Amino acid sequence: MSIYFQGRIEEQTTRFFVNLQSGEGEDSDIALHFNPRFDGWDKVVFNSRQGGSWESEENTRDMPFVLGEAFEMVIMVTGEGYQFKVNGREFFTMPHRMPLERVSAMLIGGDVYIQTINIIGGGYPGGQGGYPGGQGGYPGGQGGYPGGQGGYPGGQGGYPGGQGGGMEGGYPGGQGGYPGGQGGYPGGEGGYPGGQGGYPGGQGGYPGGQGGGMGGGGFPGSNLPGMGGQPEYNPAVPFNTMIPGGMSPKRTIIIRGMIPYGADRFSVNMKVSRSRDIAFHMNPRVREGTVVRNAMMEGNWGPEERELSVNPFMEGQYFDMSIRCGNQRYKVFVNGQHLFDFPHRLQPFTQADMLEVDGDVQISYIHF
Repeated sequence: MSIYFQGRIEEQTTRFFVNLQSGEGEDSDIALHFNPRFDGWDKVVFNSRQGGSWESEENTRDMPFVLGEAFEMVIMVTGEGYQFKVNGREFFTMPHRMPLERVSAMLIGGDVYIQTINIIGGGYPGGQGGYPGGQGGYPGGQGGYPGGQGGYPGGQGGYPGGQGGGMEGGYPGGQGGYPGGQGGYPGGEGGYPGGQGGYPGGQGGYPGGQGGGMGGGGFPGSNLPGMGGQPEYNPAVPFNTMIPGGMSPKRTIIIRGMIPYGADRFSVNMKVSRSRDIAFHMNPRVREGTVVRNAMMEGNWGPEERELSVNPFMEGQYFDMSIRCGNQRYKVFVNGQHLFDFPHRLQPFTQADMLEVDGDVQISYIHF
């Protein structure tokens, strides 16, 4: 399994840490202590703690984080240890010092802003609206992680406080927000991170404005409608589901996941349930380094499209993809960048009412 983070290092950061632990308590054994330090002798420290005693420290002066800048990081669990990748670059592998099955909790602290956490693979539980499991909790149950009705990690929606949460008043605000509003992340009525609209857009968007940030132009497209329904977390592949209401103009599907090592190819299909026609077939071929696009009508494939300026689908890489349906074409964005358009071949295109994902891919999140 892997843990994916997006965040930002604040200008005034001195240090932060991520611990993978045997429990939630302060005295729990720590299988992995990851600790970047910015003190003029910048370094990243790795360690573990068992029986209350710190073990031998490993460190590197190769600092992959920059003060005041955003980052993305993946911790991949391998047979050898915890493999770190920061901003797409292999960074460090910390060998296992404690059996994996003892690790049950993650603790993050210090001067860091965390925007997104995705846990990919490993049978992570899902549920009713929680992140990602239980009735609002993380990871399960009525009561959140570690307390309150649905908070992450406590209170009525606070992060990590709120009504009944850890640090009084939420992080940094109120009865629901991260950091404010009624459930917003960080503001508004349910948006991620703002407004009534969610991710990637709507009225508030990700990260701001009508349809998202990225210079006000939207991530990945401007003026996107609000996201409806509950997301699917860590669904099994192959994955099939009906598209609520079918495909329609401005309908957007968000798919996040990771390409495992040894992957050959996977596919994303927009299908017609009653005829099994495929209105849009997207087929990243990892070993070939290309993404094939096509459609199949009455059992016959049409001409392939292969042209690409860049291929974001590589072994070990996390991806954040949106597929937006327009009146003339599908527009596909990956990691915030426009990848390609696919003109509609099936008419009317609104017949497509089923999403299928299959092949060598781990999916962490799907949302219509």
